[in-house]
Amino acid sequence: MVLGHHAPQTLEEVQVDDVDEVDGEHKNMLLSIISSLRPGSDLSRITLPTFILERKSMLERITNQLSHPDLLLSAHNEAAAVDRFVGVVRWYLSGWHITPKAVKKPLNPVLSEYFTCYWDLPNNTKAYYIAEQTSHHPPKSSYFYMSPENGIRVDGTLVPRSRFLGNSVASMMEGIGYLTFMDKQDLKGNAEVYELTQPNMYARNILIGKLKYELGDHSIIQCPGNDLIADVEFKVKGFISGTYNAIAGKIKRISTGEVLYELSGKWNEVMDIKNMATGKKTVLFDANHAKPQFPKVRPIEEQGLYESRRLWLNVTNALARKDHEVATDEKFKIEDRQRQDTKKREEDGVEWHPRLFKHVPGQLEWRLAKEINGTTPQEQTDQILSVLPILDGQPRRHDLDIPPLQRTPPTQ
Repeated sequence: MVLGHHAPQTLEEVQVDDVDEVDGEHKNMLLSIISSLRPGSDLSRITLPTFILERKSMLERITNQLSHPDLLLSAHNEAAAVDRFVGVVRWYLSGWHITPKAVKKPLNPVLSEYFTCYWDLPNNTKAYYIAEQTSHHPPKSSYFYMSPENGIRVDGTLVPRSRFLGNSVASMMEGIGYLTFMDKQDLKGNAEVYELTQPNMYARNILIGKLKYELGDHSIIQCPGNDLIADVEFKVKGFISGTYNAIAGKIKRISTGEVLYELSGKWNEVMDIKNMATGKKTVLFDANHAKPQFPKVRPIEEQGLYESRRLWLNVTNALARKDHEVATDEKFKIEDRQRQDTKKREEDGVEWHPRLFKHVPGQLEWRLAKEINGTTPQEQTDQILSVLPILDGQPRRHDLDIPPLQRTPPTQ
């Protein structure tokens, strides 16, 4: 049985801004849910009320980090390795200001859920994105981004682990992203690869006080092949002193520890960079005047039953209407179907495997199953678009509507 009976009679998608809905009544509900929890408890198996949910899946939420493609193009086009590294740091830090207006948690993707989108880039080229939920417990969201004409590729798996901390909830953002400039060479003659980790996320004052979203701890950006590393600390506000949303960091030579640049400012306002050789400080990124370029997504009616926006459409439309009773019911239907599918696989002794990604050894864990190894940008584009529909008008793949009762590992 597929999810067709969950599909809406109308495929209209409601688009409205998130607002903070956590009033006294909602806080009482939160309190009743988590009052039995101890600090440090894992929240991944706790069903949270719908009023704190963002109207997008985590598979789509990841694209926030990719929504300044102009900065990535600029970084790629720098002639010197150090300048490219600074550009990558600028690009990577540029995505954090893109957050909901309220403290919201993205929808937890279910097994076999996938999401695709694309960007029309400023230089009249395109970039493509494919993501799939590759594990449910623990949750793992794997993603692929590529712009063949520009020699840019990103691969990664995000592993959020939620913890209850008393009056706060933490999302420990494990997993590594790998940015590759395929047409650039590092000092060892290999393709230039950057390793990226994320700061952790905190929802403060969930029971007492005004809800507040913070980023905290360290994000590491490094290019071992070029002997460069950036350690960026996202500072949380102290109980008495300090400020919200501050960052501090250094760009250094890995081998010698020589500090080339210092970073400072606020990730949601202005971040500065200081050249230690000249003492000159300049603006690294100004979120106040930034213009994110969000990706394009195929119309709902062209999407398969397990594509994120169509899968969660009844939930997200109900959330837009603030109809939390319907949102809860529709969310339960999707999650109950996943529980039934899991039970059926266990009874049949069937092992589930993702459709679009394959497991690989090492830190990356999952990589797009289809090898994108064409010798020209057009060949690479054709390979990407053969994985599944991404562009408007591509025929829907009905084989992707099959429920996740039995999966064999991808072979390509």
